[in-house]
Amino acid sequence: MTIPTQLIINGLQIGAVYVVFALGLTLIFGVMKIINFSHGEFFTLAGLAVAMLVPLLRAATGLPNWAAYAVCFVATLLLMAVIGAVLFKTVFARFARDPVGALIVTLGLSMLLQSLFSWFFGNAPRKVPPLVPGTMSLLGGRVSYDRLIIFALAIILTAGLWYFLQRTRSGLALRAVSEDREAALLQGMDDRHVMLAGFVIGSLLSALAGGLIAPTTVLTPLVGADYLTKAFIIIIVGGTGSIPGAIVGGFIVGMIESLAGFYLDSTTALIALFVLVSAVLLVRPQGILSRVAR
Repeated sequence: MTIPTQLIINGLQIGAVYVVFALGLTLIFGVMKIINFSHGEFFTLAGLAVAMLVPLLRAATGLPNWAAYAVCFVATLLLMAVIGAVLFKTVFARFARDPVGALIVTLGLSMLLQSLFSWFFGNAPRKVPPLVPGTMSLLGGRVSYDRLIIFALAIILTAGLWYFLQRTRSGLALRAVSEDREAALLQGMDDRHVMLAGFVIGSLLSALAGGLIAPTTVLTPLVGADYLTKAFIIIIVGGTGSIPGAIVGGFIVGMIESLAGFYLDSTTALIALFVLVSAVLLVRPQGILSRVAR
C-alpha cells in the first residue's frame, strides 16, 4: 500500500459526499437566489436520525445491520422531504429572492434546530455500526467496503441529478427558473412550484449526504455547520450556482483535506482551503466553472 494512493482514495470518497451536499445548496441558491444557512441542519438531522433508528430497528426485528440501515435511510428521506416541503411553505417561500431576509431567517432557523437537536438527541457522538465489515485492495490502497459503497452511491446520485437537470421536463424547468425567472414566467411556468421542487430536492441532497456519511464518521448536533463551511468553499471555488462547479469543487476540497490533513494537520488543511478561496476570488471571482454574468 502506498500512502499517496491511500490519501487519493480517501479524498475521492469524502469529496463525493461533499459534492452531494454542495449540490443541494447550489440548487436552492440557483432557484431561489438565497443562501440557506440552515442547509447543514438537514444533513445533521438525517445522520442523527439514521444513527438513532438503526440500533432500535435491529433490536426490534433482528435485521442485519445493512438492511436496518437501508430501511431507516429511506424512512428518514421520506420524513426529510415532508419537513422540507413544510418549511418551504411556512418560511422560505416568503423570502424567495430576498437574500437579506433569508440570511436572517436561515441563521435563526439554524441556531434553533441545533438547540433542538442537542435537546432531543443529546450531545453524545453517534455513529452507525459498519454495514459490511472488512476492507479490499484498490489500486495499491485499502478501502473499507462501507466507504466504497458510500462512494458508489454518491456518484450514482450525482449522475442521477445531472440526468434529471439535463434530460427531464422538471429538471429543465428548474434550470429555466434558475437562469432567467422572468423568461420562464413568460413561458407559463409556475415559479412557486418550481422553487418548492428545487428546495425539497436540495434539502434531500443534504439529507442524503448526512445519511451516507453516518456509517463512516461520528455525528453530533453541530456536525452540519462544519459541512456547511466546506460547501461554501466548494461553491466559491466551483462557481456560484454552477452544478459542474460544485462537482469539481467538491473533489478539489476532498483531495486538499485528505492530502494536507495527513502531511500537515487538520488546522493547516483548513487554512489551505481558505487560501484557495482567496486565490480564486482574486484571480477568477465568479469561480472556476461559472460564466461571467452579462
